[in-house]
Amino acid sequence: MAGFERPDLLQIFPSYVWRGQLKPEEYGPLNAGLLGALAAMGAPLEGLKPGENWQSAHDLQDKKEFQPLTEWVNAAAAHALDYLKVAQTQIAITGCWANINAPGTPHRLHSHRNNFLSGAYYVRTQEGADSINFFDPRPQAGVIRPPVTQMTPENTEMVVLKVGEGSLLLFPAWLQHSVDANRSARPRISFSFNLMFAGFEALARPGWTPGKGAPA
Repeated sequence: MAGFERPDLLQIFPSYVWRGQLKPEEYGPLNAGLLGALAAMGAPLEGLKPGENWQSAHDLQDKKEFQPLTEWVNAAAAHALDYLKVAQTQIAITGCWANINAPGTPHRLHSHRNNFLSGAYYVRTQEGADSINFFDPRPQAGVIRPPVTQMTPENTEMVVLKVGEGSLLLFPAWLQHSVDANRSARPRISFSFNLMFAGFEALARPGWTPGKGAPA
């Protein structure tokens, strides 16, 4: 059709996920310190039964031994706000917690309510326990699914991102995500966190009871 040989492609209402990767000389000592702090708390770094999941309290951002991690999180959040041209640059971590997932353990589909940004940092991953799934937030996207010749980010409802030790992800808190069952022989260890604009932290109280199946 004349005038449509090379149409402009406009992306509207995109969903962003920021993925950063620390260098080995950065994440090596950071992860060693985090594992040491978790061990001092009595976290079961080893020994969980298949299918079991352990989570810490959700206030690790207030503990000095986890400050090296929160510094990276705050730096990532500042980058995201700058990219989005958000005028309000004062943002606070409203929750940060550790996850230890034994072999066979998944995390169900969920989002993080009453926050602006959410994210995860990976301390221990291995093949079979090195991915996270993000889902199209448009509820009507899956109503019609025509056959495709190749799966692309533009025609799929789910995007699987690979992560590794030292990976840090940041994404809108409303973006639904899940984690497949750990298919490796060792526990997967990560930290999750939420951020909200300073002055609005009262809106960011968790919508769950600590220790009663909090989302990751």
